[in-house]
Amino acid sequence: MAEHDQHSSFIKTPKQLIVVILLSFLIPIVSIILIVQLVVSRPAANPAALAEEAIAARIQPVGRVEFGPPEGVKKPAVAAAPAKPAAGAKPAAVDGKAVYDKTCVACHAVSVAGSPRLGDKAAWAPRIQTGMDSMVQSVLKGKGAMPPKGGNAALTDAQARAAVEFMVSQSK
Repeated sequence: MAEHDQHSSFIKTPKQLIVVILLSFLIPIVSIILIVQLVVSRPAANPAALAEEAIAARIQPVGRVEFGPPEGVKKPAVAAAPAKPAAGAKPAAVDGKAVYDKTCVACHAVSVAGSPRLGDKAAWAPRIQTGMDSMVQSVLKGKGAMPPKGGNAALTDAQARAAVEFMVSQSK
């Protein structure tokens, strides 16, 4: 085995020395030239990219949160305060379907937060067993994620009962 000299170099001849010196100058110079060419020959930016529409399209949110009925389901109208009947006048019959369409459809059409979907017999069965008065009280006072009066403060007790009766009749 030959001993290895720690002070020896891989450059053994003058020709090798000249090649190493030339390469040590040429490699950085060629690298710098290529980088400059890359920067200078870059295609021009699209002037339309700075238009307000293009900027808005690039920075639009990925998603959004909406409260209310999903698309395709009729949005409930904001109910106005009911008119007070004249003294001695008999109150008009309340249409449960109309109340449902204005207030209840937002949650009960798609089962928001565990609310029973209109017509789902299995989901309504345990609620129906508690009795009509119990269900009406749940509507009036709120239950779980449902706010009092289904979120419509202008809803009267009679309207709440009519809406519950309508939903129960559709779910038996």
